[in-house]
Amino acid sequence: MKYLKKIGNKSKKAFEKLKKVEHKKIKSVLKDYSKNIFKNKKLIIKANLQDIKNAKKKNLIDRLVLDENRINDLRRSIISIANYKNPIGKVLEKWKRPNKLNIKKISTPIGVIGVIYESRPNVTSDVASLCLKSKNCVILRGGSEAFHTNKILSDLFRKSLSKNNLDKNCVQFIDRKDRKIVNYLLSGMSNFIDVIVPRGGKNLVKKVQKFSKVHTIGHLEGICHIYLDSNSSFVMANKIILNAKMRRTSICGALETLLIHEKLFKKPMGKLLINSLINSGCEVRVDKKINKLYDNKLKMAKEKDWGTEYLDSILSIKTVRNVHEAISHILKYGTMHTDSIITNNKKTAEIFFNEVNSAIAMQNVSTQFADGGEFGFGGEIGISTNKLPPRGPVGINQLTSYKYIVTGEGIIRK
Repeated sequence: MKYLKKIGNKSKKAFEKLKKVEHKKIKSVLKDYSKNIFKNKKLIIKANLQDIKNAKKKNLIDRLVLDENRINDLRRSIISIANYKNPIGKVLEKWKRPNKLNIKKISTPIGVIGVIYESRPNVTSDVASLCLKSKNCVILRGGSEAFHTNKILSDLFRKSLSKNNLDKNCVQFIDRKDRKIVNYLLSGMSNFIDVIVPRGGKNLVKKVQKFSKVHTIGHLEGICHIYLDSNSSFVMANKIILNAKMRRTSICGALETLLIHEKLFKKPMGKLLINSLINSGCEVRVDKKINKLYDNKLKMAKEKDWGTEYLDSILSIKTVRNVHEAISHILKYGTMHTDSIITNNKKTAEIFFNEVNSAIAMQNVSTQFADGGEFGFGGEIGISTNKLPPRGPVGINQLTSYKYIVTGEGIIRK
């Protein structure tokens, strides 16, 4: 496709220029971008309302909305990224060999990053900011459901680049809705794109992983678990579990399966927790043991529930005999995203940390903290469940590569 190849060529040229740009200039672009968003707040909200009006799936609306509060959050994220330390040119390691070779490992940009995403317009500003901060160029392919919001956010970024005498093609937005665009982006752009990042539902990520001819960073699903150990307090457990499930149900760090030690149902604690979830508006799907305690009046969890990412006010709950049974369940149904244990027993927590294969493992913490901004990364381009790096939240430092600088005084190999 001529259209995409033209975009690819522009990105490569912009990247060569960007490599020579001083860090303070990048910082200036990002701060200017935050100001532009503030100045154009009404236009952004107007474009966003148009997208919401066109939305066909009601469960997408929460992800689509960019109201005044979310715009303020968006601007805070940009400023946080702007103020982050320069990730490029850092000496990651250095050492001297017996033969007097001096070796340094230095951080470098990756190049051109392609991001294919759905629903969330904040991805446009976050990703563009993170990529520029790490001296990468980005090609954005947002979902049609957020087209108008994505377009105005990317246009404002390009204006900020031009204002600061940087190539506006450091950030490019694909403004064609043809679905064939995605196919060609994955299969025909390997000469232009170095990494593809999918941000969206299971079907999108599967497609990207199957057809992409370049390396991909991303996760298929976020089936997050919490194991509630017998050695835990109701107050802390209730607070964490309600937050992990109900704070925002539509994010990939939302709790989807709760595993409860069977001893807690011999005490009031087990039922109190489930009642608390129900009272908060959460639909619970439980195993036979729990349902018996409720005279079989609750909804029974089916096999498919253990492997379902609801992204809604629904939670599957299962009893387990110990931490080992909880880990076995997570290894069988989990997606290597984020899993947490609630316990006051350090040894039990260590067993959990050592044996789960999650990119993020937690103790006494809500899974909703699975976020680059919360990790102090400035923001995130996504969460990676790849076994090879990067893993977990992919922030500024994770959007870099490295090279080795080797120096000496006339050293030859014998």
